[in-house]
Amino acid sequence: MKEHVRPLPNYLVQRFQGWKATTYNENRSWFRRLAEDGQHPRAMVISCCDSRVHVTSIFGADSGEFFLHRNIANLVPPYNPDGDHHGTSAAVEYAVRALKVSHLIVLGHSQCGGVAGCHAMCTGKAPELEEKTSFVGAWLNLLRPGFERVKDLPEAEQVNALEKQAVVISLENLMTFPFVQAALEAGDMTLHGLWHDIGEGGLSQFLPEEGIFEAL
Repeated sequence: MKEHVRPLPNYLVQRFQGWKATTYNENRSWFRRLAEDGQHPRAMVISCCDSRVHVTSIFGADSGEFFLHRNIANLVPPYNPDGDHHGTSAAVEYAVRALKVSHLIVLGHSQCGGVAGCHAMCTGKAPELEEKTSFVGAWLNLLRPGFERVKDLPEAEQVNALEKQAVVISLENLMTFPFVQAALEAGDMTLHGLWHDIGEGGLSQFLPEEGIFEAL
């Protein structure tokens, strides 16, 4: 490990020093209060790891406002306390039971590489993802039910539709968590599904009664 772990690249060091000299110093009392009082985020956002999805910028959020969890294709597994490690399930549990967030948001996006990979895997074009050694493939299997819903659409429309199914499947799986269901039924929390168009800067919300995404 000693030969591989290196000091941070200079450009990142310079960016940190710039942030410390400006943003931090201008808001020092606010950051110190955040540290002393702990976090009290109003919402949890489950989004994709994709570097182009900048959640805090999209909503103009300040430090301490969002509890963020990111994974490939913004997926949530169904409730399954089988003793294995579940990073996403643990994050949801902490947000709902400990932080008591008021809003739980799943945010999908356009040109999602994870969703495209799932589509390729489900259509037999990505055998490497079906290998037992593929962590990505095993994770994307969560989205297979979504593929079954879109496979009869024209091929050119399937990936975009599957991106939105990644949001819907995650919302459905969230409802299988007893503590999520309890918070929703008590009126302590609301659930939201969003899809972000990266190139156009658009945002659409899922309307479950109509089964569609409507532009905001």
